[in-house]
Amino acid sequence: MGIDEGNKLNLLLQKNKPGGLYFSPWLKENGYSDQLLKSYRDSGWLKTLSRGVMYRTGDKLRTFAILESWNGQLGKHYHIAAHSALELAGFNHYVPMGKPVLMVGHPKQEPVPNWMKTDDFDYSFKFFTTEVFSKPQLKLFNTDYPHVQASVPEQAFLECLLLAPKQYSYMDLYYIMEQLTTLRPDLVQELLESTDNLKVKRMFLYMAEKARHHWFSLLKTDRIELGSAKHKLVENGAYVPKYKITVPKELYEYE
Repeated sequence: MGIDEGNKLNLLLQKNKPGGLYFSPWLKENGYSDQLLKSYRDSGWLKTLSRGVMYRTGDKLRTFAILESWNGQLGKHYHIAAHSALELAGFNHYVPMGKPVLMVGHPKQEPVPNWMKTDDFDYSFKFFTTEVFSKPQLKLFNTDYPHVQASVPEQAFLECLLLAPKQYSYMDLYYIMEQLTTLRPDLVQELLESTDNLKVKRMFLYMAEKARHHWFSLLKTDRIELGSAKHKLVENGAYVPKYKITVPKELYEYE
């Protein structure tokens, strides 16, 4: 390897977070030809994860670094969502068994590549996509990863409700709701007004009122469209006339 190739390699290795990835389109844009990359692989500096996807030999692939590479190099818009975003914000009642799971939301027009669906990382990715949130509320969760955002707690909990009861039980989510004493009523209001999923809105308001959070009284519920049809969220549950939803009996009777 010549001096110029070595200098370019050193520069390349400094550009990425430990445990991150390199993508061919970004590499080519930055002056790394196929021939040069082959030289790096043949010399043992880079390894191939999938076609057009490489990483530094010896690196343990890390989930947050992977998302940083994916979003930063290719301009994607994947974000940390649902219970994972709540955990990052300090709400951690929901603890999945086994390998930790990172919930990731993404736009429908940015499909998940097959290599992301493998189990080669420190977290298991679990993806979902939705257009329910017309005004998504995201924030940077760590300055070390400037291209990775997370749902704010207000949206993260709504995402959990969106994925219930398949991904989460309503009872587990209520235990989290009890912790959400510091939600911002103006942001809750904006999300509920701009979200079109009636099931999510009704269950959120039911849980918030049941938990007796002070911020619930600050909501202008008359401005939140809830529809008029009844919704059975579970079988053999208890009917709540105010919100026209059937909820689990365990939740209805919980004090």
